[in-house]
Amino acid sequence: MKIICITLVVLAVTFKLSAQEWTVPPDKASVLSPFKFTDETRQAGQTLYTTYCKQCHGDPGKGNAVALTPSPPDPATPRMQSNTDGGIFYKVTVGRGAMLSFKNTLTPLQIWNVISFIRNFNPQYVQKVAAKQAAPAYSNTRILLSWIPDYFQVAAIVTGEKDHMLKPVTGAEIKLFAKRYFGNLPIDAAKNTDSVGKAVFTFPTDLPGDSSGFVKMYAKLSDEISFGDVRADTSLNVGVPTWKPPLNQERAMWNVVQKTPIWLLLTYSLVVLIVWGLIFYIISQLRAIFIIGKNK
Repeated sequence: MKIICITLVVLAVTFKLSAQEWTVPPDKASVLSPFKFTDETRQAGQTLYTTYCKQCHGDPGKGNAVALTPSPPDPATPRMQSNTDGGIFYKVTVGRGAMLSFKNTLTPLQIWNVISFIRNFNPQYVQKVAAKQAAPAYSNTRILLSWIPDYFQVAAIVTGEKDHMLKPVTGAEIKLFAKRYFGNLPIDAAKNTDSVGKAVFTFPTDLPGDSSGFVKMYAKLSDEISFGDVRADTSLNVGVPTWKPPLNQERAMWNVVQKTPIWLLLTYSLVVLIVWGLIFYIISQLRAIFIIGKNK
């Protein structure tokens, strides 16, 4: 009964979301790309679209999107192209219902590259680029990650060159992620660096690591427009040691032939035997008819 109730609630929510128009806040819909779309950005966007978007939205202009409710729009259709650049950026970032949120998977610049590729299927599209911002206050910005074992925390120190001197980057938003099989897991909330360029994240004590307890993680600055793609990768022995069998170890439908499920192998073999049995039976009957006709 509980499963039935949960299923009905999920279906009701899905139906409600599909019936509602996805309205983008005006301040988000008016956002413009920080750079001009070029062949290079379109090519980068095509690679990202093929990796993250094609499995649901299908090939642009082919009408082969996956059957979901609501159905994912074909990028080449007016349903997609009628959105503003900021509207597409907002929807890809936050997600809703069956539309996943990519804020922890793709960087803002990568999302703009995807939009660059999508706009390639609109002959009437004329791009408007955001006003050029002032040059960033810091150059050669770096992030240094360190572990605080007594408090089970990760400290991130951000520095950059300013006036030809290495100084702490203050007031910059920074996020910390743990790398997972599918996507990245945010660690704690986003933090702003303090007066010495430092931000501290509380690490969960029960996060699974590899067989030795190591967790791969990275930190990045949120404002890519001002700082660029600044990130730091590290691997710390702070997780719960967990042995993860290879994804192809068990028998599964998507595995190699040698590890096909037994029931599927038996079913396939039975079907092959039945088909060949029918073929030989038909041949034998034709031969019998031929012999009878020849004798008469």
